Amino acid sequence: MSEQGTGEGIVRERLLDDALACCYRHLARREHSVAELRGRLERDAFAPAIVDEAVAVVVEQGYVDDARYARLLVEDRRTIDGWGVERLRARLESAGIDRELVEATLADCDGESELVAATALIRRRCALPLADDRQRQRAFGILIRQGYESEVAYDAVRAASAGDSAS
Repeated sequence: MSEQGTGEGIVRERLLDDALACCYRHLARREHSVAELRGRLERDAFAPAIVDEAVAVVVEQGYVDDARYARLLVEDRRTIDGWGVERLRARLESAGIDRELVEATLADCDGESELVAATALIRRRCALPLADDRQRQRAFGILIRQGYESEVAYDAVRAASAGDSAS
């Protein structure tokens, strides 16, 4: 009986090693939230107990941290892609980030910083000043698709139409 128990232990250790190797491969490509990593392991057909144990190991090692993931995603998508708060919130929630952590991460994105980011996006994507209705509608559509609230988008378009820097 002890041989069988030892054999099962070896199989379990190999499965855990395989799951950890899978975790490290995914994390080498980019940051993942706990929920995303868990989903990857489940799609790779690891047993729930192995998934739980592997995720616990990489969290304990500091390779996975939802707070770091949220902060980096917000910084990157805001700076590189010009995303607004609504799009950022939706992305974080889809990654399985806890609602309180989402709100804490987005706390710095107040109305003024949203307007500055929206105006900067218009400056990068449109010819200024926005001279006619078609250009203003295009700029407004860009901002809405990027996750800016309509009031912020309207204010940014109005500032760009006036040739304002709004920074």
